[in-house]
Amino acid sequence: MKKLIKILLSSVLLTTSSFAYADLNVLNLSYRTGPFAITGIPLMDGMLDYSNLLNERDGGIGGEKYNMIECETGYNTAKGIECYSKLKGDNLLTVHPWSTGITNQVIPLANVDNIPVFSMAYGLSAAADGNTFPWIFNFPATYWDGASIMLKYIGGYDMSGLNGKKIVLLHLDHPYGKEPIPFFKKLSKEYGYSFISIPVGLKEMQNQSAQWLQIRREKPDYVLMWGWGAMNAGAVKEAVKTRFDMSRFIGIWWSGHDDDLMVAGQKAKGYKALSLNIPGRYPVIDDIEKFVINKGLSKIKNKNIIYRNFYTRGVMISMLNAEAIRTAQKHFKTSKVNAEQVRWGFENLNITQERLSALGMTGMIYPIQTSCSDHNGHHPAWVIQWDGEKFEPITDLITPIKNVVRPMLEEAAKKYAESNSPWPGRNNIPCN
Repeated sequence: MKKLIKILLSSVLLTTSSFAYADLNVLNLSYRTGPFAITGIPLMDGMLDYSNLLNERDGGIGGEKYNMIECETGYNTAKGIECYSKLKGDNLLTVHPWSTGITNQVIPLANVDNIPVFSMAYGLSAAADGNTFPWIFNFPATYWDGASIMLKYIGGYDMSGLNGKKIVLLHLDHPYGKEPIPFFKKLSKEYGYSFISIPVGLKEMQNQSAQWLQIRREKPDYVLMWGWGAMNAGAVKEAVKTRFDMSRFIGIWWSGHDDDLMVAGQKAKGYKALSLNIPGRYPVIDDIEKFVINKGLSKIKNKNIIYRNFYTRGVMISMLNAEAIRTAQKHFKTSKVNAEQVRWGFENLNITQERLSALGMTGMIYPIQTSCSDHNGHHPAWVIQWDGEKFEPITDLITPIKNVVRPMLEEAAKKYAESNSPWPGRNNIPCN
């Protein structure tokens, strides 16, 4: 607690002493410590380095400084809410909650405080419904989209290959890991596959012998993983130990971290994961190296991470936030935008291929668009595969089953509003 208070106080002092009102302040509920730090560090580094790039190379966004304010949570929900409560008054334009548990707690708070929440491809899938959740954005894809992409990949585009298959979901015993379960269960009835969920507790992440003993007994056709942090490496090591066919082991986009696979190296060859970005050397990464890293403005300790999956995704997330701010500035004809205006920017985002080229991100990600009712877009993902040393894409982009996902999340959004009545929804918030 003393450490948290110290961090909070330092963050508050930073915001009050260094940030002018016109600065573009974004709160990042970071987790550089704790059992999930192995994934948190490269993500936070990518986000911070991109914000520093815009400030150093471009003079900010529209002439205003782009501040990525970190408040350390250790992925702990209570600490996350404490960070948010302490810093929400510092002219915040966006909050990045990260943990699904934190996200679920922040949603009703931000809805009252009128601060946009950007939970990029994580958190509550139902938040994609912009009419119910006007302040929440989870593009480019929901967890239910990810689940449907997995099923399309292993079952074929007509899903006929799923009939008679046995699928195990190995998941963190946490809101994040539980999020796709209703979707998998519902579709199992429609497509004829059997579904078994196997939870991994926080204290079991590095020792999953009991879970993999059960997997050996079940003899599934596929193991799908909703893992995070130390759980990913623990699962990979156990899969190798039990000689599970790695080509039939597929993780969600948060279970495709290079460091998680390096623990097994060549033995993990064949493992697959979904990805929303393709790591590698891009003009934007070269600029970060030139304007940020070489100037000593980055926190990274190993320059090699800048070409890896999660660092690249951190850059992607920070860019998306910056583009929402830029969209708001252009529309409202002011550089000094507020949270309400940035909410509009998130809702009217249209990142074209031409814009990606200008950003130096061609091939790194795909075009992304949102709308008033759709705060997600249900965009595609790649399947990437571990070749023993690094991840490589092995498919073209695979689109989610939107006609199945969308009605389900809209129904879930309706139930959320009913259970949290009176829920304001959109009311008089303008759409465009």
